[in-house]
Amino acid sequence: MPRLILLNKPYGVLCQFTDPGGTSAHATLADHVDVPGVYPAGRLDTDSEGLLVLTDDGRLQARIADPRYKLEKTYLVQVEGLADEAALEALRRGVRLKDGVTRPAKARLIDDPALWPRDPPIRVRKSVPDSWIELTISEGRNRQVRRMTAAVGHPTLRLVRWQVGEWTLEGLAPGEWREVKVPSSRT
Repeated sequence: MPRLILLNKPYGVLCQFTDPGGTSAHATLADHVDVPGVYPAGRLDTDSEGLLVLTDDGRLQARIADPRYKLEKTYLVQVEGLADEAALEALRRGVRLKDGVTRPAKARLIDDPALWPRDPPIRVRKSVPDSWIELTISEGRNRQVRRMTAAVGHPTLRLVRWQVGEWTLEGLAPGEWREVKVPSSRT
């Protein structure tokens, strides 16, 4: 039976179990998950937080991470400025990036979510307001969400992946993980 672990990856943690060269000041997944043989299905940048799915099953890992399966990933994104309907509509249509146009996304403005404080906190500029967007994408280009929000005039200040497919971050504090049953249709 494949293993499937949901981790709330804290800010500043490398999305791997070892530090290449051992010179980084960043923590790794090994500092949070002591389960042999599991690997991340997809990645989160060091400066991103939230749901990371880990498994010991290569086929399942590919189905979760490979964009051709179009598994939706939902992010809570704090952006600089007050995102308006024009910016949200641009995200919904697909945004032109240097590596091509993104697939259409689901995007909506949300109230400030009840999240844990980030350590360190985001930079705050009193003269520039911020807002939160819930953004759901079905691909996973490098730093895609950050590039998308910047392309519509709202640079990302904080990025939390909340959901991958049917799995959510609900009930997990930063650094916590839980093992869940793999639905039989996933293997």
